[in-house]
Amino acid sequence: MGASPQVVLAIPPQVTTLIEALEVGGFEAWVVGGCVRDQLLGREPKDWDITTSAKPGQAKRLLGPTGARLIDTGIAHGTLTVILDGLPIELTTYRVEARYLDGRHPSKVDFVTSLTEDLGRRDFTMNAIAWHPQRGLADPYGGQTDIAARLIRTVGDANQRLSEDALRILRALRFASELSFALADDLAGALHARCQLLARVAPERLMPELLRLLCGDEVLEVLLAYPDVLAVMIPEITATIGFEQHTPYHAWDVWEHTARAVAASEPDPLVRLSLLMHDLGKPATFFTGEDGRGHFYGHNMVGEKLARARLSALRADNETIDAVAEMVRWHQENIKPENLLRWLNRLGEEHLRKLLAVKQGDMAAHAGDLVNERLERIATTRQALEDLLASAPAYRRVDLAVDGYDLMELGFEPGKRLGRALDALLDAVIGDSVPNDREALLIAARSLLADETL
Repeated sequence: MGASPQVVLAIPPQVTTLIEALEVGGFEAWVVGGCVRDQLLGREPKDWDITTSAKPGQAKRLLGPTGARLIDTGIAHGTLTVILDGLPIELTTYRVEARYLDGRHPSKVDFVTSLTEDLGRRDFTMNAIAWHPQRGLADPYGGQTDIAARLIRTVGDANQRLSEDALRILRALRFASELSFALADDLAGALHARCQLLARVAPERLMPELLRLLCGDEVLEVLLAYPDVLAVMIPEITATIGFEQHTPYHAWDVWEHTARAVAASEPDPLVRLSLLMHDLGKPATFFTGEDGRGHFYGHNMVGEKLARARLSALRADNETIDAVAEMVRWHQENIKPENLLRWLNRLGEEHLRKLLAVKQGDMAAHAGDLVNERLERIATTRQALEDLLASAPAYRRVDLAVDGYDLMELGFEPGKRLGRALDALLDAVIGDSVPNDREALLIAARSLLADETL
């Protein structure tokens, strides 16, 4: 295996310390994978990985004196997480992997002493590269050339690599979206041919990759070229592919509109996930009106149910499920400066901001003469929200000039009726029929106290 000493990378001192400690002990150690790739691209690495000829027990013995914290995150596969001066670094022993019998896990892992063998088990050539402070770049599979060409190519046969670990199918698309790389022809074909293998992958592994894919710069190209792959994760996508909308407001079928809406929005995971799902209810609600135009009445409500069910199946956390379902449900609502307080009360500041971003992305993927005008309205509403928030408006119970203790002093008993009274006062403040003033609210509360229907 040859190395290219002329390549110089900047690595954190903690990484240098670990490499030196392992090599003083008589072993090899290299920075490897994505952190090398990112530096060659001029990007700041998100994670640091070291590969070494030292076995886990040997590595522990040598790294103990450095003061690092050692965590057995995957000890059976030779992986330790080493935390040194606050920096987490993944350390893995050189290894080769036996057959993958389930499309997810190797049936056996053998430790080896060859860096080239270790790099040969990796997914893509751009990740099968290593770097050493003295020896430079080790690149037996042409990763540096592929990085320069902005090409994603597998180490070895594409079908075999994807069959070994089906998550690589989604990782390939995520890299294409994030890095603006093209896919080698054989890999592109294998993604379509092997996409059903994604069904074997645990949902917990899929969601992080999907969210990063959605937030990439080239997400439009990926969504348009590989809807069949994404439909393995989200089967409801299938019905949207090629589903013509038959309205003058849409130049594209439901799937292409969806893809363009995602790409037109700000790269926020929640916003883009909501847009990916915002029109899933359209095929089930479509009908042609007397005017010959397509209509989708209630598709937002149907879409909300579909989004909840699908995200639950994908093991998304409850906060994400609720937020996305909320965005899907309300994405067609007419939110304007005059009713912002009502929407703040309903959604809260963070989710209202995201809903307006969803509406902007959705409208940007429409057609017709009214698009620019409606985009301007949304922009005006977003600015009005900023202005409103700067004035510290009352839109939550906690913003009221009175609280539950004040109402109890008037004679309210603790319980649901007290809560309804606070909500009634807040509603009056939002509706501008009562000022958010302590005395005015107490007068209004006395009237509520006498209201037996409350």
